Amino acid sequence: MKLNFLNAKGPARTTRGGAGFTLIELLVVIAIIGILSAIVLTSLGTARNKAKNASAISSLSAMRSEAELLVDSSGNYPTTLCTVGLLRLMNAIDAQVGAANTECYTTASGSAWGAAADLLGSPAVHYCVDSTGYSGTSTVAASTEIDSGTSDAVCNNT
Repeated sequence: MKLNFLNAKGPARTTRGGAGFTLIELLVVIAIIGILSAIVLTSLGTARNKAKNASAISSLSAMRSEAELLVDSSGNYPTTLCTVGLLRLMNAIDAQVGAANTECYTTASGSAWGAAADLLGSPAVHYCVDSTGYSGTSTVAASTEIDSGTSDAVCNNT
């Protein structure tokens, strides 16, 4: 008895009207597509947070130049700087990182102001700008960096 393994054929496929895919092949392709889409969606979420943070930082940086336009002849900022003068920029920052994550304060004398935001993502990053010209990251949360309860309007907790 002679066995010929080179020309051996596997189990015959039964097709109805032409070549097709088996259920297993289709399930494997669907699983691969599902895995790839999960990877892409995860990457998009990270990119979305980075874009929101970039927008918030841009708005915070624009606050410095806009605040300087509102200085009076004695060199003081209006006490309504955060609630009126910079309101448009504060609203833009709130829309990106959330209202609970932003702070803006002007001293009662109008001699100083500061604004800070807790950016999205992990590890937590905080960004602060103030009337001294500082603009950069901070090691503490926005509510601690700029604190109206202690009249702290300067980014000094970096």
